[in-house]
Amino acid sequence: MALSLLLGSHAGAESDELLVEANGSTRTLILNRPKQLNALTSAMIKGLLSCFTAYEKADGVKLFIMKASTTTGNGRAFCAGGDVVGCVRSIDRESWKWGADFFRDEYLLNYTIASYIKPQVSLLDGIVMGGGAGVSLHGRFRVATDNTVFAMPETALGLFPDIGASYFLSRLPGFYGEYLALSGARLDGAEMLACGLATHFVQSKRLPMLEESLKKTDSSNTFVVYGIIDQFSQQPSVKVNSSLNRFKFINNCFSKRTVEEIIITLEQEASIFSDEWLAGTIDSLKKASPTSLKIALRSLFHGSFCNLNFYIKEGRTQTVGECLYREYRMVCHVLRGDFSRDFYEGSRAILLDKDRNPKWMPPRLEQVHDEAVEQYFSKIDDPSWEDLNLLQKHSHPRNIVSKL
Repeated sequence: MALSLLLGSHAGAESDELLVEANGSTRTLILNRPKQLNALTSAMIKGLLSCFTAYEKADGVKLFIMKASTTTGNGRAFCAGGDVVGCVRSIDRESWKWGADFFRDEYLLNYTIASYIKPQVSLLDGIVMGGGAGVSLHGRFRVATDNTVFAMPETALGLFPDIGASYFLSRLPGFYGEYLALSGARLDGAEMLACGLATHFVQSKRLPMLEESLKKTDSSNTFVVYGIIDQFSQQPSVKVNSSLNRFKFINNCFSKRTVEEIIITLEQEASIFSDEWLAGTIDSLKKASPTSLKIALRSLFHGSFCNLNFYIKEGRTQTVGECLYREYRMVCHVLRGDFSRDFYEGSRAILLDKDRNPKWMPPRLEQVHDEAVEQYFSKIDDPSWEDLNLLQKHSHPRNIVSKL
C-alpha cells in the first residue's frame, strides 16, 4: 500500500514530494519531484528524518528501500542534489540562517542514515549528485545501474563537496577522491562499483524484480539482504576512456599539496601525453571557483606535512560525525559570504540566469590565501549560531571496497 507522507503544514503540492510505501516489514521511501530531478527540499529532508526517527525502534520495520519515483522515466534521476535554487531564493528573502537551518537538517539526516542500525538499500537509477549522494552513499547498500550518473559538482557552483563527502571521498583508493571532489567529474554505474562508491551493479530493467524480492524480505540481517541483491547483480567492465584507467595520472597529480601544484602537474603531463581526459580535467579546474577548490582540498587534507613527510587525509582520520561537524562550519561561512560570495555567483550563473559565466571573487588561485582558507574551519562569529550538534552514535562499518 502506497502512503503519501504529509510534509510540513501544507497539503497539496508539497504533500507528495516524498512517498512512503509499506510492504510487510519493508518501507520504500520514494523521492517524488521528477520535474526538478528529485532535488531535496527542506520539507523532503524533514520528512525523511521523521521516517527514520519513527521507524528506528519499530519492531515491524526491518528494511528500507530508497528510490526515485518511476514517473521520472527511464532512470532520469535518483536525486540531483539539494534544492539549491530554492535555498538561494529563500536566503535572499530572509537571511543566511534559513540556509544554515536547511543544511543543519540535511547533515542531521546524513548522520542518521550513516548511524542507522537497520539496512538501507538505495537504488541509484539515474542522476546521483550532491545531496542525492548524501541520502544514499551513507547507507549500507548502494545499487548502481546502467543509467547511473554520479558527480559532486559543487566547486563549479562556488560551494564544496559537503553532505559528509569528505568522509566517503577520502576513503576511495589513492587520490581518486581528490580528483572527484575538485574536478566534479562524472562517473557511470560501472565506475561507481569499481571505485567502491556503489556496493552492487544491477541492470536498470532488473530493478523491479530486485525490489519485489526485497519487499518480501522479513529480515534486517545484512547478509540476507546482500544475498538477495547479489542474485540480480553483475560485475561490469569500465569503459576504455574511464578515468579509472588514468589512475597513475590521478595519483601523481592529485597527491600534490596545493591546487596550484595539481594544475601545474596536470599541465606537465598534458605537454607530454595527448589525452582528452587531461585537457578536460584541467579545463574543469580552471573554470571552478578558486576559493571552492582550496577549501575542498583542505577539507580532505590536513593542512601540513607530518613527520613522515606525507599528508594525513583529514576526512580519512575522522568519523562521519566529525566530518559533518567540520563541513557545517564551512557551509555556514559560505552562506554568510564572509570571505567570498562565490556560492551566490555560481548559483546565479549556473542555475538562475544560466549564462554559465560566473565571475569568481577572488578570480585567481594565488589570491586565495591560506589564512582565508583556514577561516572556513572556524566557529561562526554570531552569538545566535551553534555548531552542529550530533548525538554520539556508532556508525556502521563503511563498506567502500574498491574493485581496482
